[in-house]
Amino acid sequence: MIENIDRYLEAGDSPLDAALKGSGQIGFTIVSLTVSLIAVLIPLLFMGDIVGRLFREFAVTLAVTILVSAGVSLSLTPMMCAKLLKHRKEGEKGRFYEVTEDYYNRVIAFYGRTVKWVLKHQTATLFVTFGTLVLTLVLYVVVPKGFFPVQDTGVILGISEAPDNISFDAMSQRQQELAKVILKDKDVESLSSFIGVDGTNTTPNSGRIQINLKPRDERDRDASGIIRRLQPELAKIDGITLYMQPVQDLTVEDRVSRTQFQYSIEDADAQELTQWTPKLVEKLRAAPALRDVATDQLNGGLRTNLTIDRDTASRLGILPQAIDNTLYDAFGQRQVSIIFTQLNQYHVVLEVLPSFAKTPDAMNDVYVRPSSATPNSGAPTANAAAPTTSGTPVPLSTFVRMQSTSAPLAVNHQGQFPVVTLSFNLAPGASLGDATRAIQEVEKEIQMPASIHASFQGTAAAFQNSLSSEPFLILAAIITVYIVLGVLYESYIHPITILSTLPSAGVGAILALMITGNDLTVVALIGIILLIGIVKKNAIMMIDFALEAEREEHKPPEEAIFQACLLRFRPIMMTTMAALLGGLPLALGSGTGAELRRPLGITIVGGLLLSQLLTLYTTPVVYLWFDRLAHRFEKYRIGNPIPHEMPAD
Repeated sequence: MIENIDRYLEAGDSPLDAALKGSGQIGFTIVSLTVSLIAVLIPLLFMGDIVGRLFREFAVTLAVTILVSAGVSLSLTPMMCAKLLKHRKEGEKGRFYEVTEDYYNRVIAFYGRTVKWVLKHQTATLFVTFGTLVLTLVLYVVVPKGFFPVQDTGVILGISEAPDNISFDAMSQRQQELAKVILKDKDVESLSSFIGVDGTNTTPNSGRIQINLKPRDERDRDASGIIRRLQPELAKIDGITLYMQPVQDLTVEDRVSRTQFQYSIEDADAQELTQWTPKLVEKLRAAPALRDVATDQLNGGLRTNLTIDRDTASRLGILPQAIDNTLYDAFGQRQVSIIFTQLNQYHVVLEVLPSFAKTPDAMNDVYVRPSSATPNSGAPTANAAAPTTSGTPVPLSTFVRMQSTSAPLAVNHQGQFPVVTLSFNLAPGASLGDATRAIQEVEKEIQMPASIHASFQGTAAAFQNSLSSEPFLILAAIITVYIVLGVLYESYIHPITILSTLPSAGVGAILALMITGNDLTVVALIGIILLIGIVKKNAIMMIDFALEAEREEHKPPEEAIFQACLLRFRPIMMTTMAALLGGLPLALGSGTGAELRRPLGITIVGGLLLSQLLTLYTTPVVYLWFDRLAHRFEKYRIGNPIPHEMPAD
């Protein structure tokens, strides 16, 4: 708006006349840009799953901002230009204006010469346009795909896993050895260590370590690099494994796993699940795209079965309840009292000395007193009082046969069926798309029974859902923009001319992601959606002016589009540079968590750079080609004929 008003002001019009003429000429262009930008955001409002919930507020906020900006541009900006702008004569202009204006005139003269050359080679230019469309589709297929970028938030979560039959004391010792190795790393500031069964550690052989890193500018590696550096040193500790993953700001996990991504298999037959899980884990660990494959199937726990010789126990006067009470008193940590003080309270727990509870053989030293018939209890039970004990204590081994077996530490369920969750990290340079394909190939290779149902969970499941909807989301945005532009221009042809600028933006965005080593994530997809709205402004500015020149000044299409290219070059460059420079801080950011925002800036910058270079030349050629095509089909037109003469081919 300001550039168009200033152009009339420089031509000698008064500020008021310049504001009226400039706003009148550019008003429809601003309306077209605004409506088409909002139309691009409409598909974001209907995205499903977690992605839709994340970006719905983003789309609404951006749409309202665009609408308010258009209102200001159409009302307040012309009024301020009429009051504040003044025409300055040549002698009143400063040295800086003269230098920059001279440079701009040389640039526009060069652009004019190159446009004339392009218009003489329209067929080759059309091949370039179609080539960018094909290249966009090819790059979309081959680009590595992910869900969210891996962030460096300065915190690493480690899940430790020891043998299933480990004791608490041994687990504590090995966990401390892990902590000592981690604290020796130069980039680690502190850590917190947890073992024992709680809401997160569901089994006694697992633990957690939260590693706090130094600030990013004080480290020479990111969190993923530090994990790779720590792994060889931690692997030297026998009897325990530490699985590490960077803590993320955005997570969609609904269960705790040892590594970052999850894949579950469920079956109504737990025995069949136990048989096939090790085979699948073995194959997955050999897959190049996967690292740190782990499973929550822990079947190596120790269990001792006590078989009571009821005849012998009956002769000795020993009831099963007495056996149960004696064992619970010795090993069950029965709470027998609470000691209250002025500041705290302490639970008194009954148990044998730790030296008598190291191995299952300690039960050979347990004695049980025969029970009398008088019901009484020294300890609470659920529904009935236990009989009192009397007489000479009898060794437990006299009437009980002990047998040690293995048993699962936990049996997890998903819905009503047993489930095993496999978790994995990505290999360096691998994308989540590569990992999901590798898992699906392994699943087909080992040919698991049809009764076993496999599915991705958490982030991996959300990635698959978003991957399947990405093409439809982009297509919906393009169709929406086409319909809106068709209504605005009352044409089937001009919207296609405007949309012809999009493939170059797609090529630039995807190439920028591949060059910088980033995956096509959900954040990058949002950047591509925004590019659809930003890039088409070049064509809208050119086509609006060319159509006006054809209608008002009766110029032939080639002359009209050439003049539009020259007069709209400055505002096109201004708006493109403003958007490009706005995306640079996102693309170059290096603060904590910047990895989440970086793909958005990279796609915007890469897409604008390439599309700006190509659309300045391809748009006029596509415009003329569709204009000729419209005249060839003019005889099929229903309604009034096209007013101007058919140009020479």
